This record gives sequence, C-alpha cells and structure tokens, in this order.
Amino acid sequence: MEWLSLDFFIALFSIVIIDLVLAGDNAIVIGMAARNLPKKQQKQAILWGTAGAIAVRSLATIFVVWILKIPGLLLIGGILLIWIAYRLLVEKKGDHDSVQAGTTLGAAIRTIIIADTVMSLDNVLAVAGAAHGSFILVVLGLLISVPIIIWGSSLFIKLADRFPIIIYLGGGVLAWTSAKMITDEKLLQQWMDEPLLKWGIIILIVAGVLAAGTMKNRKAAATEDAA
Repeated sequence: MEWLSLDFFIALFSIVIIDLVLAGDNAIVIGMAARNLPKKQQKQAILWGTAGAIAVRSLATIFVVWILKIPGLLLIGGILLIWIAYRLLVEKKGDHDSVQAGTTLGAAIRTIIIADTVMSLDNVLAVAGAAHGSFILVVLGLLISVPIIIWGSSLFIKLADRFPIIIYLGGGVLAWTSAKMITDEKLLQQWMDEPLLKWGIIILIVAGVLAAGTMKNRKAAATEDAA
C-alpha cells in the first residue's frame, strides 16, 4: 500500500471508524475505574491508565498484524470479524457498574489497563485487518481516534444512540474489512484473481451482515412492543 494513496486513506478512515464504534464503551470503563479517587488523582489515573492501555493495544495490534501474515489466519480472522460486525449491530450496551473502582492511583491505573485490554480484543483484530500489514496505519489510527474516545466518548455514544446509522456505518466498515481479509487470503488467490467473484463475495458479506443485523433488531423491537 503506497503512502498517501487512495487505498491508504480508505484504510485509515476504516481504522478510525472501527476504533470509535468498538471502543466507545472503553472510555466508560476508564471513568468507572477511577470514580472513587479524588478529582486530582482521577485525571492522573485516566491519563496514565489510558497511556498504558494504548501501549498494550498498540503492541497487541502490531503482533496480530504480523500473525495475520501466516497463510490461513487472514481467512480465520475475516470470519471472526464477520461475527464481530454482526454482534456490534445487535448487542445492547453492557452494564459497567460491576467494574471495580480503584481506591488508589496505582490500582485504578492497573484496572484501566486490564479492562481496556480485555475489552479491546475485537478492536485489535479489526484494526489489524484494516491496516493490511501497515504499522504506520495502526499508529495513525490510534493517534487520531484515542483522543476522540477519551474526551468525546459521551458525545459519541449519545450520537450513536440518537442516530443508529452511525452504528450501521461501523458495522458496514467491519463487514467490509472482514470481506477484504477473506479475499486477500493467499490460499484463496487462485480464485480471487477473478474480479467478479472477489467483489461478489465482498458485496455478499457486507450486505448479509447489515441485513441480518437489521432483521434481528426489528424482530427485537417488535417483541418489546408486543410485551
């Protein structure tokens, strides 16, 4: 992928969208972990906890980028990402009240790093797939999206609740990323050299995920109305 090419910016846009839609809840967890600290220490916990979480996530993503170069794993990762995209569309937001708040600065920082790492496994896989092996894209995506997640998470979550199309955009980007991972798999290249087949698979995956998510949500809404 050439530096500053159209493909580069499409991939960067995909990474930022993925970070936003998959990591919105992470900022809530950060706040919950630091809620019992004095105001001054809350800011320190959020700053250092987030810095540690970013470092861990960056290393994990770079490791996954390298792992995905092994033949067959890109296909497996793409299939897993299809499920992640569908889950994003249909899952309700979780309850974060169970997150243990730290009573000391060190405990809060540790909780933030551990919680973010556990919650970011899907994010790591998605970003690694969208980066297409580019470490620069991984770093740029984090630099752009993390400040938004930290300082604008509440606004983003409210917007997503008010305008569901934002979540569907995220689901579409994830589905697109999963389709690209599958069609870029080296083991399948002898079939993917046919453009009609390749783009047919991509369109089928994206449309299938969005349609399945939409039908599931409509069914759930109808059930709630009936109750």
